[in-house]
Amino acid sequence: MIDQIFSTIARFVNHRPKLAVGIIGVVFIIALVGVTMITMDTSTNTYLDKDSASGIANNQYTDTFSAGSLILVVETSDPLNPAVLNYLDRLEGDIRQQQNIASASSVVDILKSENNGVLPQSKGEIDALVAQMPEATRKIAVPSNVLTLVQIPMVEGLSDDTKTTTLNNIESLVGTSQPPTGVQVTVSGSPAFSAQMKTAMGSQMGVLIGGAMILMVIVMGLLFAYVSYRFLPVVFVGLGLTTALGLMGLAGIKLNMAVMGAFPVMIGLGIDYAIQFHARLDEEARKGSLDDAVYMTITRTGPAVMYAMLATSLGFAAMFVSTVPMIRSFGLVAMLGIMSCYCISLIGIPALAHVIHYKPKPQAPQVCYAVGKQACDTLPAAKKKSWSYGQFLTDTSVKIAKNPVPVLIVALLIAVIGFQIDPLIPIETSENSFVPSDMPAKIQMDKVTRILGATSTADFYVQGARVTDLDTIRWMDKFQNYELSKHTELTSSTSIVTYILAYNGGKMPATQSELNAVLNTIPSSVKDQYISGSLKGVIRFGTIKMEVKTESDLKTQMEKDIVFLLPPPGISIQPVGTFDVFTTLIGGLSTSKETMTLLGFGLIFVFLALVYRHIHAVSPLIPIVLVVGWNAVAMYAIGIAYTPLTATLGSMTIGVAAEYTILVMERYSEEQERLHDHIAAIQESVSKIGTAITVSGLATFFGFSALCLASFPIISNFGTSTLIAVGFSLIGAIFIMPAVLSLMGQFTEWLERRKDIRKKTDTDDTV
Repeated sequence: MIDQIFSTIARFVNHRPKLAVGIIGVVFIIALVGVTMITMDTSTNTYLDKDSASGIANNQYTDTFSAGSLILVVETSDPLNPAVLNYLDRLEGDIRQQQNIASASSVVDILKSENNGVLPQSKGEIDALVAQMPEATRKIAVPSNVLTLVQIPMVEGLSDDTKTTTLNNIESLVGTSQPPTGVQVTVSGSPAFSAQMKTAMGSQMGVLIGGAMILMVIVMGLLFAYVSYRFLPVVFVGLGLTTALGLMGLAGIKLNMAVMGAFPVMIGLGIDYAIQFHARLDEEARKGSLDDAVYMTITRTGPAVMYAMLATSLGFAAMFVSTVPMIRSFGLVAMLGIMSCYCISLIGIPALAHVIHYKPKPQAPQVCYAVGKQACDTLPAAKKKSWSYGQFLTDTSVKIAKNPVPVLIVALLIAVIGFQIDPLIPIETSENSFVPSDMPAKIQMDKVTRILGATSTADFYVQGARVTDLDTIRWMDKFQNYELSKHTELTSSTSIVTYILAYNGGKMPATQSELNAVLNTIPSSVKDQYISGSLKGVIRFGTIKMEVKTESDLKTQMEKDIVFLLPPPGISIQPVGTFDVFTTLIGGLSTSKETMTLLGFGLIFVFLALVYRHIHAVSPLIPIVLVVGWNAVAMYAIGIAYTPLTATLGSMTIGVAAEYTILVMERYSEEQERLHDHIAAIQESVSKIGTAITVSGLATFFGFSALCLASFPIISNFGTSTLIAVGFSLIGAIFIMPAVLSLMGQFTEWLERRKDIRKKTDTDDTV
């Protein structure tokens, strides 16, 4: 069946090469349209499944109390200076007139509410009013003696594009507002952070793709000089990448930090496939006609590379079990990319060879980079040199094949150490550590944190029929006091209860009507930060600076406390915001990385068993298992933490390493069938494709190395870890596979000897 499919493709390319090139051209044009439809996602939906109960609650909380708020950071030597306050009053009035702005509030509004709606004009009046404010209100009004804030909530339900437009309008307004001398105003808040994230991601995507393609050009120039049109693989990888991007846009797959990391990965793997097709085409063209070369390339190398590509895809497919959306999107985009590069190169390179009347260079290569049956069999013997990499590989593989047990024991011990220390590798889920340190929005947030102190909060979302009922308010007060007394990590608690007590002389209202009267006295600019109507509210606990693991343990305890204290009927309360998102993420990464790795092993095993149906089929799994263990040792030694990207390393390594080990196994099986001696088969297989696999690995290595160019730490660290994985995968294929195949060969020969003995015994008994 497989042979028939590839034979049909080969005949089509040979008979209709221009049509094949035309089809690829049409696909490319459609892909360009899809590229324009790509959108970016910087929300918490990339970390937390939006359809889960926690995701739904977080989105509701964000829409009501967090997401749509711009913050003006006003830096001045005296925030309570009358000139500064008058400027803010005028600026707020202009802001309220802007489209999509719900309101604007600052210390000005609190002073007005305390002074019968009139802004005091003397420093003495201002200081007196501030001194009379409840402590909780004063913290909002004057958070610092060198800084004050203006809160600007947007109307709910705005699209990302509308939010960006509104942000630009506010920035333009602030830029022309003419603040007093010595006053600096900066626009901050989550919409500003999100907008800058999208800008940075767009530029990073260009850097990553451009860097990877430049590196590919360099690699092709250095390693592929013996073929005609040496840069052809780069062209078709570019076409394959564009096709994948187009499919992303057409399918509505959004760009996020993890997806950006997939681009160099697909380029690194895609160039490998293109090299194989081009090298085989060039080699076959030296032997005979171009028609025969195309037919042999598609029918012989096509299936071999397809099996390797499918094995790699299964490693990425294992990522679909992750609970982290950005990991699933990484796996999906990587699969789209390598499949696109494979299909485009399989058809495009042979078809274009016909169109341009491809002719190999006259001199024969000293080294062949093609793999697959009968590849490079007619090469002339290379001239002897003082040292040859190919001969080094061959000699080493023979020594390993003759002494497999010591090699495997050492390799296994290192892997076991890796599996033991893997749980000790820290898990990093702080978004602050993922983004570039020089991003203006991050710099501004860090500045506010330095001035105001730690801004970490543990937020809890309260919702129900009547959040402002007296029973609910009393329970919230009880919950806040209980948590503060039980958990030393909590430094303060703030909710609508805090201001009810502050505006009622420190006492809890005795009746519902008394409570309603107190609520009416609280300024809207304060009240709206903690309740939305009578159905939603938020409790914010101030916390000390904690590691995410400690935060996760704290969240678990506080959730148990909620169950113990039993909220009033119809009222629910649950953790939300970054306190929930990133503590949930740490658990998701911890379980996902193990599940993905185990599933990856299972999928590869089933795939190999179905395709090859031979005992040798399990041999590629052994080096892959060892490589995954080695990765953990390297990560621990270098100090790389697990993030939403590096958590994919296990399953991705399985896919990448499977390609190299499968190619070695395929060639070994071919040589074993011909020579009937496992040592000789190992020697022949390594001598013929060892250098080719190394070159393919180097091409993949340089493609992955573009990840290290990223200014996003989450991507650059992933780049380092993937380079380690590719290096170990090559070692596993070239040096560990001979040991595994040697043991497999000995076992097979033992089985055959037993079979022969049994046959002889049966024959003797019959006689």
